[in-house]
Amino acid sequence: MTSFWFTDAPTPTRTPLADDLEVDTVVIGAGLVGLTTALLLAEHGVEVAVLEARRIGAVTTGASNAKISLLQGTRAQTIAHRHGLGVLSKYVAANQAGFDWLLDFCADHGVATQRVPAITYAQSADEAAAVRAEYEATRAVGLPTQLVDELDQPFPTHGGVRLREQAQVDPVAVLTALAAEVEARGGQIFEATRAQRLRRRQGGVVIGTDHAEVSAANAIVATGSPVFDRRGLAAQLTAQRSYLAAFQVPGPIPEEMFISAGQPIRSLRWCPTEAGRVLLVGGSGHDVGRVDSEADHVADVLDWTNRWFPDARLLDRWSAQDYHPISELPYVGAVQIGADDVQCATGFAKWGLTNGVAAARALADRMTGRRSTWSGAYDGWRTGAVKTLFAGAQANAVVGRHLSTGWLSLVDTDSATTPPEGEGRVERRGLHPTAQCTIDGRTHAVSAVCTHLRGIVNWNDAEKTWDCPLHGSRFAPDGTVLEGPATAPLAH
Repeated sequence: MTSFWFTDAPTPTRTPLADDLEVDTVVIGAGLVGLTTALLLAEHGVEVAVLEARRIGAVTTGASNAKISLLQGTRAQTIAHRHGLGVLSKYVAANQAGFDWLLDFCADHGVATQRVPAITYAQSADEAAAVRAEYEATRAVGLPTQLVDELDQPFPTHGGVRLREQAQVDPVAVLTALAAEVEARGGQIFEATRAQRLRRRQGGVVIGTDHAEVSAANAIVATGSPVFDRRGLAAQLTAQRSYLAAFQVPGPIPEEMFISAGQPIRSLRWCPTEAGRVLLVGGSGHDVGRVDSEADHVADVLDWTNRWFPDARLLDRWSAQDYHPISELPYVGAVQIGADDVQCATGFAKWGLTNGVAAARALADRMTGRRSTWSGAYDGWRTGAVKTLFAGAQANAVVGRHLSTGWLSLVDTDSATTPPEGEGRVERRGLHPTAQCTIDGRTHAVSAVCTHLRGIVNWNDAEKTWDCPLHGSRFAPDGTVLEGPATAPLAH
């Protein structure tokens, strides 16, 4: 399942870190947050190195649908309900700052964008109340949204809320331009270099990788779910997987960006190509590692599209992982309480283009002695709020349940049979929980115990990966880390 964005536009490759290095700031992760932070720091004369475990944009940013919007499904009403209109106003201001910076950057660096309206729509009459609530929340904080009674689309709609002059972009084109600008400002980017260890030294930190070490006064962790988490940040997030597909449609396709107000989520936008406009359809998300069949969720997206666009031809299908904060607000701050030398940004709830840039600006401002009026929306999770405490207790009860049931459901086996091609299973061999699969004719047997917090991984039948239901760590068939808070592979 390869992202459509990488099909015809491969990014230039960077070499791995070969020798020990010392810089002012080391950034871990070469997605939108990492590269934007690196650029902002480099513009202020900070010596920066970026470490990327795979390739630029390989995880969340390069797999996103790349909508740049201040109308974000039903986020406004959710944040207002949890935290009040004052906090929502700061959140919108932060996103506006990210929106403006990103569009200015694209204009200055020749990255094509399309200015189109965004619409949160009701799939059924039952979702109409959520549409009106989103309209009221966004209007209360100054967004010029409009209620729309009729939406002339081939799929079912029962009205919506529209915000004009939003935007869409090719995320890989953005990352390519950002990376080039970071290097033009003297920054260094290393691919295929996984950060595995952090230790402190006088005056800074040392990041150990699978190749060499980087010493720096400060570190920025821009990895979705923060690695080197020593304060339980992962426990404040729910890892979510969602699915996207690109289609060639012979007839007309929606001119605006759509997202449904209810479940299952349906998200649509178009993308310009040399062969004409391509329709992107996404949704059918779920918590990572907590469903019986990921392939069923992929089929749900494809079946919905084929139903309402019967002549659509599938070009690519892929998936993305995002992290939903139990507080409903992103977090920008220290990975460890009382240690400001390692900062992170996370919890964008699938709206990472505006939030990610705003978070990068907040991180760079802190490190250069500035502060914006809107950064308070990202200052820290409000764990004292009763609603947040209750949500946290619920989320962590679910984690505890998956931890216990994962171990208790292991079945002892002495069988020497291997799984059929493309399939995987988890079993107990003596005292060893074992994850075994067969891919491309080769059978892999690795530990089924996640290296993050010892959850038992589950087989992902859509992507042929091992996924941990606790905090969303994901591993390749041979145990190699793909994403999530884990930094070590599954043992052979």
